[in-house]
Order: sequence, then structure tokens, then C-alpha cells
Amino acid sequence: MTMPYWITTGLISAYLLLSSYSYLFSGSTIEGIRALGFPDFFRIQLAILKIIAALLLIIPQIPVSTKEWAYAGTFFFMITAIVAHFSHKDPIALNIVNLVLLGVLATSYYYLKI
Repeated sequence: MTMPYWITTGLISAYLLLSSYSYLFSGSTIEGIRALGFPDFFRIQLAILKIIAALLLIIPQIPVSTKEWAYAGTFFFMITAIVAHFSHKDPIALNIVNLVLLGVLATSYYYLKI
């Protein structure tokens, strides 16, 4: 696999791990997720799924077909986050960051497939 793959995949995996940590341990993030209208069980479920996705993406021995599921789940999570932040009328900067991360995710996926 190429250097661009590892850079983009490392960035996405780091984002997923940091985000899951925040979902579990940051009071402001926990309150923010509640303010978006999501229940606590969903926050915990997302944190666990993000950890699993990060591991699936970063471990080289994982089959590509399994990695594709992790990419799909991460893509759907990020689209849901964009919609939730837009609906909640949060600062546009949050969605710009999510769109940039979506581009990094797409780049990682592209380099996985070549």
C-alpha cells in the first residue's frame, strides 16, 4: 500500500479513536450529543463502533472486503453527523471539518482500491 493510503488512513483512524474517546469521557461532548437529541446508548454504541472501524482500517492483515464495511460505516456516520449539526444549527465550521474528513476518508478508500 502506498504512502498516501497510510497517511489518510492514519488520519481517519486517529480521528475515529479521538472521537470515540471524547464520546466516552468528555463532558462537553456528551452534553453536545444529548443536545443533538441522541440517547446515551447511541453515543456509547457509536464510540465502540468507531474504535472497531479504526482498528479494521489500520491493521494491514484485515481483508479488503472487511475494510470496505468499515469505510461504509464511517461514511454513514459522517453524513449523519453533518445532517445532525446542520439541523441543530451548529457553527458551519463543524460541518466544514466533517466535509474535509469525508474527503480524507474518500482518499484513503481510493488508495486502498488501487
